[in-house]
Amino acid sequence: MNKVTVVIIGILIIGGLSWLVISNQNAPEESNQKVESEKAPDFALQNYDGETVQLADFAGKPLVINSWAAWCPFCRKELVDFVTAQKESGDKVIIVAVDRAETRDIAKTYTDELGVTGEMVFLLDQSDSFYQSIGGFSMPETVFVSSDGDIVFHKRGPMNVEEMRERMQQLLN
Repeated sequence: MNKVTVVIIGILIIGGLSWLVISNQNAPEESNQKVESEKAPDFALQNYDGETVQLADFAGKPLVINSWAAWCPFCRKELVDFVTAQKESGDKVIIVAVDRAETRDIAKTYTDELGVTGEMVFLLDQSDSFYQSIGGFSMPETVFVSSDGDIVFHKRGPMNVEEMRERMQQLLN
């Protein structure tokens, strides 16, 4: 190799390492983040029947609010796991699945194919306002909300049913 090639490779390596260090300093630990007393964002979204559902409709209940989309490969298993978790928790914790910026037909067809339609609360957010209000940047994203309306945990990326159970139990304690 000539000297110019070696210098270019060196610059690329140093630049790449610098980017990794900076991005790791700014990234939430393990792709999730504990939140300090941040209120859940208010919303008024429609369910599959066209009825408006608001955050206030769940006042006094612990919530799990998941942002998902039919194009998200991780959402497929996660939605099925959320249904399992919802069935296990009964009415102690309410799980709300908010579809990101897709039509009712796309979202409902997807949940019908998974066999989960009607098993928990599904809402449509065609403007993607909820996802933006939680500072979303990965898929899926889930916030765990106390009965007081505080976000106590924000999960970026997919989770399995065991983690869902653990986080939901923390909401109840």
